[in-house]
Amino acid sequence: MKFLIDYINRRVLGAERYARKLGVEIGDNCIISIFKWGSEPYLIKIGNHVHITTNVQFVNHDGGVWVFRELIPDFDVFGKIEIDDNTYVGNNVVILPGVKIGKNCVIGANSVVTKSIPDNSVVAGSPARFLFSTEEYKNKIQAKNARTKRMNKHEKKIFIQNMNEDLFIKKSFISIPSTTHLNTIK
Repeated sequence: MKFLIDYINRRVLGAERYARKLGVEIGDNCIISIFKWGSEPYLIKIGNHVHITTNVQFVNHDGGVWVFRELIPDFDVFGKIEIDDNTYVGNNVVILPGVKIGKNCVIGANSVVTKSIPDNSVVAGSPARFLFSTEEYKNKIQAKNARTKRMNKHEKKIFIQNMNEDLFIKKSFISIPSTTHLNTIK
């Protein structure tokens, strides 16, 4: 029954209102794309103009203390999570207890945020590591700006299908260790 009520609440309220109902503190002008907020959603604070994308996970407790529960039955440890203004949290990011993410940050997809992140930082990886400042990121990526945000779906599709190849993001190849090891693999 509880599952059914929770499902109905999510459908009726929408992601942001549902999060607020659970106790998540959310600022203005946010985009929230998740319904799962962990076991202590009231320990999560999100600033203004923050985008929480799909499958982001918030972990507000240290579940590892379970191994001590036979000795200390009521052992529990918690940490608040705070995300400051104008921050983007990519798909599948995991944010661990006690983390504070600063203003104007970008957290790359699939990152595991184990430490707090200062303002104006772009981080990615598992664990998340500093890549560059948001200003450096903007300068680096600005040449790829396709300027499609004000187009409707049809206009955007036509534009992208006919877009100059130089505007697409292209990644370099991963480095491969010495070829002597590769030649021995059959």
